[in-house]
Amino acid sequence: MNHAINPKVAAEKARETYRKTAVQFEELARDTPEAMRAFAEKSIAQTRELYERSKNALETALDSWEKSFDAANQGAVALNRKIIDIAQRNINSGFDHAKSLAGAKNLAEAIGTGSSAASTWAVMPPSRTDVSDLAARME
Repeated sequence: MNHAINPKVAAEKARETYRKTAVQFEELARDTPEAMRAFAEKSIAQTRELYERSKNALETALDSWEKSFDAANQGAVALNRKIIDIAQRNINSGFDHAKSLAGAKNLAEAIGTGSSAASTWAVMPPSRTDVSDLAARME
């Protein structure tokens, strides 16, 4: 089962747990002897320091992930746009060819239309390499 975890919610829960624990330690510190109080204060200070380091590391990792996802998203958008552009050109070429064939008055014109369409479609292999190049950059 795949549960989506919101990092900001998780960080806020960790902060709340930390705050509750700190309050409990402070209450305990009021009712304990001085040596125990010093130990508890030291533990709280160490816990705060550890929490801050962990929080900073988590935020750094989240920022890094966000940048990675943004970059991947931009690459996917560029690839999708290229594919849509190629499909649109192909559809337009096909319709133009069909219109030319429909408008041909004799067999010679129809054959001439086929030759011009073939030369137009000969340009399409570079489109394939454009898509391959974009896809390779996304890896």
